[in-house]
Amino acid sequence: MRTKAYGTATGPAAGFLENPVVGMAPWILFSLLVGPGRFEIAVGVALAAVVTLIVLSRLVNRGTSWKLLEVADVVFFAALAVIGALASEGTLRWLETYAGEVASITLAVIAFGSMAVGMPFTIQYAREQVDPALWHTPGFVRTNYVITGVWGLAFLVAALAGAYGDLVLHNPNNIWTGWIIPILAIVAALKFTVWYPDVVRARATREATGQGPEPPRLAGLLLPLAGLLVPIGIAVLIFDDMWWLGVALIVAGSLLTKSLQSQNRAAPDPSDPRGTP
Repeated sequence: MRTKAYGTATGPAAGFLENPVVGMAPWILFSLLVGPGRFEIAVGVALAAVVTLIVLSRLVNRGTSWKLLEVADVVFFAALAVIGALASEGTLRWLETYAGEVASITLAVIAFGSMAVGMPFTIQYAREQVDPALWHTPGFVRTNYVITGVWGLAFLVAALAGAYGDLVLHNPNNIWTGWIIPILAIVAALKFTVWYPDVVRARATREATGQGPEPPRLAGLLLPLAGLLVPIGIAVLIFDDMWWLGVALIVAGSLLTKSLQSQNRAAPDPSDPRGTP
């Protein structure tokens, strides 16, 4: 439940800036952009995104507090900018190769570390969107632990994929380890961040009242990932030698998307009172 009681603004812009995904946007941009010959560009884009988001957040949500992720954004990318400006040619080449993995590992450490100290980083954003009476309820806290953990896993997967491409394949620009796997992990975490709270709310309503909408189905979570298989297949056809895999991904993505769409349409609409028993 959104209210005006907590010193923050309401409306689409406020809701957008209070989303933890926004705080991770600079890291996502950096991880996807960085590579040989692109370190300075990636750092510049990420740092510009950090400054822009913080300024907008303070203008739109006056009185909002500093968050762990915002502080980490500023410290990490400002430090990278300084190091990149002063680094030797050899150090710069190392950063161009491994900075993406360093960023992903850093964010995974932030995610799991914040959980270890009892303050999952998403909870600071979530508290600005709900009544303070809910802040310490088991469901609210557990939901933020789960979402923070999923983001930690997503960036850990991205880091491992990048490390495999760099250290084993010796190809930082490998389409699978540099792009496809990290993007799939991030999209999965993005969708889960939206999907899971709706599941928790629907379950809590049904447990408390014995009625209410059915929780969103798993098909709704998997549908965006299935939809990505088609463009991934096209990318494989264009940039990879395994044309047969590209064709298989396009076919599988099309069939799976249709199947999941059918399952999702069969689910009761949570906003439709006719779906309640």
